[in-house]
Amino acid sequence: MKDKTFLMIPGPTPVPESVMLDIAKHPIGHRSPEFSSVLKEVYANLKYVFQTENDVFIFTSSGTGAMCAALENLVNEGDKVLSLVIGNFGNRWAKIAESRGAIVEKIEVSAGEVINPEVLKKRLAEDTNKEIKLVTLTHSETSTGAANDVKTLCSIIREHGALSVVDGVTSVCAMPCKPDEWGIDVLVSGSQKGFMIPPGLAFLTANERAWKVYEQCKHPSFYFDWAAHRKAVQGDTTPYTPAVNLIVGLNTALKMIKEEGIENVNARHKRHAMALRAAIRALNLQLLVPQDENASYAITSILPPDGITIPDIRKTLKKDYDIEVANGQNQLKDKIFRMGTLGFVCDRDLIASVGALEATLQKLGHKFTLGAGLQALITNLNK
Repeated sequence: MKDKTFLMIPGPTPVPESVMLDIAKHPIGHRSPEFSSVLKEVYANLKYVFQTENDVFIFTSSGTGAMCAALENLVNEGDKVLSLVIGNFGNRWAKIAESRGAIVEKIEVSAGEVINPEVLKKRLAEDTNKEIKLVTLTHSETSTGAANDVKTLCSIIREHGALSVVDGVTSVCAMPCKPDEWGIDVLVSGSQKGFMIPPGLAFLTANERAWKVYEQCKHPSFYFDWAAHRKAVQGDTTPYTPAVNLIVGLNTALKMIKEEGIENVNARHKRHAMALRAAIRALNLQLLVPQDENASYAITSILPPDGITIPDIRKTLKKDYDIEVANGQNQLKDKIFRMGTLGFVCDRDLIASVGALEATLQKLGHKFTLGAGLQALITNLNK
């Protein structure tokens, strides 16, 4: 049916109507007192959502732009960077660091697995001369649905003395992520995920440890320069022309998040993710991340049943039920499909999506007890 497509992907995610209506309003001047008033509120509420006392910068970019903003203001040629890789976006950290001339080492695990803190502790203990300057890591790996124990990993990194640089693109809002409490030195995220607005904005927060390293950066980014953005935040403005309407929409979305409460938002995402995982198991399907304790609350990756292809599952869901799920990326393309429980998603959306998935699997010949997925989903949602 036209105009009924529903996104159950890791981004872009569904956007509240009130946010879309505010985005659709006529633009206001980005140097006007009216826009400064909006920015002042946005900057304050971003600190609430990020659970930090440090400034949170806004970039007109995708989440990858914020990743560049992190490393392009910290890395000098020849610096040693350790990248903890659990999927496509962990590798992206390594590529960005290499583009700045860093010497990159990886600790990499198979798709669906997470970093063992003991492995990291051992490697950093071997770095007796403290040559490793930065450790990059992913909280919620969008490509696999695995989630690192960032709190433990960052405490190990802090003990060594290196900086922790964390991709929280699909974790901020969806999962507990507390940079001040956990000792995360740099944290980035993006708008089209848990923030419930369209793509186009990215965010970064850095603590004083990170700022000291920034001060030693020989060639910091021009567009993403931290000093320019900090000065702008203090003046309730932006250093360059921002995506005005997206920020107006962000203001509305942040108010919604604050009204619900960030702890409640995190809990809602966990409840949805765990209920979906129970439903998938009840449908005799396998999860790429088998252990619930290693699973993201934002995205769930699912293996297809024998004899049924990922393209057929995705095509049937879209054509017959107007529900879009994501394919795998890179080496996981056509090997998994990914269902999002991220942002503006409610119980009704999950019930509709699991029901549509059951109907799709039955049409394609998968053997399971019809209704088993919905029963498991509803039982877990009602706990």
